[in-house]
Amino acid sequence: MDLLRAVIIGSSGTPYHDGVFFFDVCFQHDYPHSPPKVHFRSTGLRLNPNLYESGRVCLSILNTWFGRKDEKWNPKMSTILQVLVSIQGLVLNEKPYFNEPAYARKANTSTGEERSLSYNRKVFRISCKLMLHAMRNPPKHFEDFVAAHFQQRGYNILAACKAYLSGASIGCRREENETMNASISEKTCSSKFDSKLGLLIPELAKEFTHKGLHCSP
Repeated sequence: MDLLRAVIIGSSGTPYHDGVFFFDVCFQHDYPHSPPKVHFRSTGLRLNPNLYESGRVCLSILNTWFGRKDEKWNPKMSTILQVLVSIQGLVLNEKPYFNEPAYARKANTSTGEERSLSYNRKVFRISCKLMLHAMRNPPKHFEDFVAAHFQQRGYNILAACKAYLSGASIGCRREENETMNASISEKTCSSKFDSKLGLLIPELAKEFTHKGLHCSP
């Protein structure tokens, strides 16, 4: 095998929750002596500091980003599974704003955390756009997977969208939202975010309906 297509589902507790993200992998002729080449199917959107509009995946284990020696590709130990787990756990995390090295030092500061919340709003909207694209143009051989995924999670996605419009933190779990600090909740609200997400909700509901759900925006 020299070509592989993988799908990663965004984890709960992150702004990528319930999203489906597709990656094309090419194993070069000298694999595993050199790492595979990985392309993110971005549809021209910048989902994360490590995932570019062009599809470039910037990650130490792929040798596309500098890092410690033990983070680089190791022909004797590294695997494609490690690559995919790294993307899901280290790249598509709960605070992707701090993936950008220049911003990492601002973690746990009031300014940094506020900007992180704003960034999460942005990437959740992008995640929703990628959901719409996946439903309308599912990658070949993943048509049934995409349909089944959104049949299962469509209601939860719409419920999350409406919760965010009411001030819930992006990616927060329901029980966390109930005890959320009021001042933080106010910061997560944005009229610009509300208007843009509000336009996406009817589109999502329409596509979920096409996939077999009976839902309204």
